[in-house]
Amino acid sequence: MSACEYKGRIIKIVDTTLRDGEQTAGVVFANREKIEIARMLCELGVDQIEAGIPVMGGDEAETIKAIVKLGLNCNIMAWNRAVVDDIKKSIKCGVDAVAISMPVSDIHIQYKLQSTRESVLEKAAQAVDFAKKHNLYVSANAEDASRADEEFLALYAKTVKEAGADRLRYCDTVGILNPFTTYEKIQKLLSKVDIDIEMHMHNDFGMATANTVAGILAGANYAGVTVNGLGERAGNAALEEVAMALKHTVGCDVHLNSKGFLELSTYVAHASNRKLPPSKPIVGENMFAHESGIHADGAYKNPRTYEAFDPEEVGLVRQIVVGKHSGTTTLRKKFAEFGKDLSEEQSKQLLEKVRKHAIELKRPLFDKELIQLYNEL
Repeated sequence: MSACEYKGRIIKIVDTTLRDGEQTAGVVFANREKIEIARMLCELGVDQIEAGIPVMGGDEAETIKAIVKLGLNCNIMAWNRAVVDDIKKSIKCGVDAVAISMPVSDIHIQYKLQSTRESVLEKAAQAVDFAKKHNLYVSANAEDASRADEEFLALYAKTVKEAGADRLRYCDTVGILNPFTTYEKIQKLLSKVDIDIEMHMHNDFGMATANTVAGILAGANYAGVTVNGLGERAGNAALEEVAMALKHTVGCDVHLNSKGFLELSTYVAHASNRKLPPSKPIVGENMFAHESGIHADGAYKNPRTYEAFDPEEVGLVRQIVVGKHSGTTTLRKKFAEFGKDLSEEQSKQLLEKVRKHAIELKRPLFDKELIQLYNEL
């Protein structure tokens, strides 16, 4: 399991790639892919997987059942509206946990539900109570919590807790928070209600990972994530980013098998038909690629001069790239790998050719191209 202790609190990872991640516009996982992703996530060490939405029926329900039957070493959760019939279908799938979702902001209550705050509280309590009577772990989701009236949100949290909810999922549904307001809001909510909180952050302004970490620092003890940050619109907080940020910037090692991040991210990228950008934090191919002469020289002398952690931690390898911004030190070390000892003068002459070709090609040079330039020289 991926739990770690931080200031007396156990921090756990909840992955919703198979539910919220698949809700990315245009993304559909094949049944076998969902099963394989679930297996990989559990082998990685996540605590809980939100496997899908049973009320959709058909392949969705059958795939959730198949995941449950794998007997994986992690908790399997299904997503539901605050509707008893939804929860009945989750029970039929054999899951041991349910997420029960209810909008809590006035804009959602008025325009989406066309309902009232009182009705929201009543339906949420009924659904949670039903689930608990069937011995399910319950996450009571507060959809659009970041735009909700804070007093009403606190009342909602108290209501679902009294009904038996095990935790509250705090949803920044349209990604409007920043780390400072996130920290303040979570602290304030916890001062009013003693309940476990899961951070479920969206990335509309590029702050989902930062907001998740801020929420943990403020007192939340569950991080809701997706592989590669898949999710509605701009996506969710990324599993690999949150885990490594908690480990290296907070000092909270969630004990995931981080060496499996690259394999998992690559598999999900292929299954979702969403290519990993080279600059993707943690698992992008450029994470440990150095071209600038100063950076490459520093990396040769001590990799930590320009690397926050070792590439082996996430399944990557260090790359020294030769191109427009390279220096003579990089060239000499690169050619030493080829068994050739360049003099200072040769390095200078070759560097001129390398830079010229890199500009013409608009990219770094391959090893064969470097050898060709050396032979010409």
